[in-house]
Amino acid sequence: MQHREKSIGLDDFLSALKSFHIIQVMGGQDIRQRYKRSRLGPFWITISMAVMIGTMGMVFGNLFKTPLHDFLPYLTLGLILWGFLLSSITEGCDALISSEGIIKQLPVPLHVHVYRVIWKNFIIFLHNIVIFPLVLLAVGKGVNWNVLLAIPGFALLILNMSWFLMVISMICARFRDMTQIILSIMQVVFYLTPIIWMPQLLTHKVGGFLLELNPFYHLLDVVRTPLLGGIPSASSYWVASIMCIIGFVFSILMTSKYKYRVPYWV
Repeated sequence: MQHREKSIGLDDFLSALKSFHIIQVMGGQDIRQRYKRSRLGPFWITISMAVMIGTMGMVFGNLFKTPLHDFLPYLTLGLILWGFLLSSITEGCDALISSEGIIKQLPVPLHVHVYRVIWKNFIIFLHNIVIFPLVLLAVGKGVNWNVLLAIPGFALLILNMSWFLMVISMICARFRDMTQIILSIMQVVFYLTPIIWMPQLLTHKVGGFLLELNPFYHLLDVVRTPLLGGIPSASSYWVASIMCIIGFVFSILMTSKYKYRVPYWV
């Protein structure tokens, strides 16, 4: 009986993977519902992102005295990846709450509601990432074979987001005030993470040490650095991998313990 209880979370996770077609349909439906009366659809987000990148690139490039051909591609990837992370976390906080009707009426795995959010924002990410090659053309930069390292890097990013969203969705379902707390923390994390500024600007050792303690820095580094032609640091791969393993174990255990309480929370 105790062994069965421990496997509840794992069974839920595996069932969600087997139901990936449901995740695709639900995530796609969310996008169509949001932009059903729009001709450009999610490309409106791409247009606004491109305008923001151009504006911030000019302003912060001059402010930080950084050459635009280096800073603009860096800023572009930083804002696009952060947009994916922030949107996923923002919607992930309410992933279970917003699926109240389905949770109470249908035996759908809890992970499906979380992965639905990730799939939706992944599609929007694909719309936004088309800005990056245009920026490279504009500044006259190319890519090398290191760009292939972005594939396992993005896989690590997705895996970490999966367990993290599962955990916070259950916490926010139980404690509704946690949503605002998490969003407030994310606003602070944005300025502590090298998104609109480059790590080279940190000349003090304390700043570099604090940067190494920032998990979001490592998650961005394993994706952004290869796309910029570099090789991510070994520490970033280690941090992202260890977080993934520990996080998934914690997420599965948490789901095992609280899965059947979620319908009462939402």
